[in-house]
Amino acid sequence: MDSIRKITPFLKKYRWQIVIAMTAMLFMSMTDLLVPRQIQTIIDRGIANSDQKVVLNASLLMIGLSLLSMGMAFVNTFLSMRVAESFAADLRSKLFSNIQTFSFANLDKLQTSELLVRMTSDINIVKISLAMTMRIVFRAPLMLIGSIVMLVVTSPRLALLLLAILPLLGVLIGVFSQKARPLFRKVQERLEKVNMVMQENIAGVRLVRAFVRSDYEKDRFSVRNAEYTEMGIQVNQILAFLMPTMVLVLNLSVAALLWFGGNMVIGGSLTTGQIVAFSNYLMMTMFPLLLLSMILPQYYASIASIDRVFEVLETRTTLVYPENSDHQITSGRVAFDQVWLDYDGDEGEHEPVLQDISFVVEPGQMVALLGATGSGKTSLVNLIPRLYDPTRGQVLIDGVNLKEFSQGELRRNIAYALQNAVLFSGTIADNIRFGRPEATDEEVIAAAKAAQAHEFILSKDGAYQAEVSQRGANFSGGQKQRLAIARAICVNPRILILDDSTSAVDVETEVEIQKALEDLMKGRTSFVVAQRISTVLRADRIMVLENGRVVADGAHAELIENSPIYQAIYHSQLGDGVLKLADVVDAEVSNA
Repeated sequence: MDSIRKITPFLKKYRWQIVIAMTAMLFMSMTDLLVPRQIQTIIDRGIANSDQKVVLNASLLMIGLSLLSMGMAFVNTFLSMRVAESFAADLRSKLFSNIQTFSFANLDKLQTSELLVRMTSDINIVKISLAMTMRIVFRAPLMLIGSIVMLVVTSPRLALLLLAILPLLGVLIGVFSQKARPLFRKVQERLEKVNMVMQENIAGVRLVRAFVRSDYEKDRFSVRNAEYTEMGIQVNQILAFLMPTMVLVLNLSVAALLWFGGNMVIGGSLTTGQIVAFSNYLMMTMFPLLLLSMILPQYYASIASIDRVFEVLETRTTLVYPENSDHQITSGRVAFDQVWLDYDGDEGEHEPVLQDISFVVEPGQMVALLGATGSGKTSLVNLIPRLYDPTRGQVLIDGVNLKEFSQGELRRNIAYALQNAVLFSGTIADNIRFGRPEATDEEVIAAAKAAQAHEFILSKDGAYQAEVSQRGANFSGGQKQRLAIARAICVNPRILILDDSTSAVDVETEVEIQKALEDLMKGRTSFVVAQRISTVLRADRIMVLENGRVVADGAHAELIENSPIYQAIYHSQLGDGVLKLADVVDAEVSNA
């Protein structure tokens, strides 16, 4: 019942459609219950007395009742499907909207494959169950109660004899359904694992081909697919045994009716019309139970799916923004005050990702973050747009804790170009103005020029209106990174973050991008995460991270004199430590 209570708010807006559908169901059930009575009249009063008028009148009434039942069935079916589809659309929209609020920490715990299954398969199961409930489940008790009443009215003695079988059917349905219920959640969980393998394979298909791992991927999929299939077979084995058992009980009931009812007809205590009507009402009594035996497994599957959907729907973002905040970012001064970060939130059990980070970046400064993979560079810049919250300490912009800014204020003033550039389907222009939809064509072109993307965009058919294929497959890695940089620049932010976003471009293009950014970002604060020294030499300030700590901080000239770790990185990449940036560019371009 708790699961039903969860979906009730989504159904309130459709309450009148549901009421009309249920009213149609009531009239349909009533008309169906009157038909066997007309058959009894035709046999006992018409055929037995050779009264053609009685046969004609009763037949016409049966036709009228059947047409009315058909009309009511159409109304019920149409409204049931309409409500179910609309309900599913509302639930999907609500779920999608809630996912949009998730922080990176939320998304770290909920895998993409899980969210996709719950958005599609689980909601579809709930939709089907809702439609079946409005069309069949409500009809089953009406038909069951009504047919029992008509059984008693038709022949009380036979009714008492045959109704003794009903508790047996109820026990059978309860036992089988209870065994199947816990398996439905496992079926959906295993479907998630199948989807996860499929998603990873499709996303990494080029890597799979490059490393000739197709056979390995096939085996991995086969294992997950077999596990999913096995669980589905277990569920269907239970259901496969239930249905024949129910049919057996039904056939035994009919045999008992014919035996005892036939003797009563021979003895004169029951008419032929009554036994025919009684057999029809018996089928009407048993048929709802057969329906319930088929529907209950679907009901239990929907309960599992509702719980899974609402597990995501009731997940609240770990980042809470103030409802009313008048704080504004004006200069872009960034300060870290004794910041620690642990993604798992169980600080003390293992080494945090960031440890006791404190620094201040003045407005307009360009700060480069240098360090080995896993040193914490990306984790540090992820805190600035508040993609995560620190475990301890605070991050401030213009002297205000990030938690006191509205989400809109942060997103308007902080732009982020990720290392793994993500492009969306649509046009190139749409992707560049993604963070600022109101940007003019001139601003889009200016951003593309600054990111050194203008020339290759013009080479595309349609230029800025050229279509971007799924995941930007029709662009090279360097082109995607330049479009991501253009997208960040187009926001016209106070603070710009480039997370190793030029790793896929050549050194000459990187230098051109840096020159353009220097002119464009004057007066704006920028953070550049880099792996190679050539990227950071133009920075006002270089911070070297190691194991989540800042181990060196200063300008290039200062660090090359005083920081052994910076010297080691510099010499490992540039040789004797005295080469100028221009020399590095010329050398790398010549070797390209």
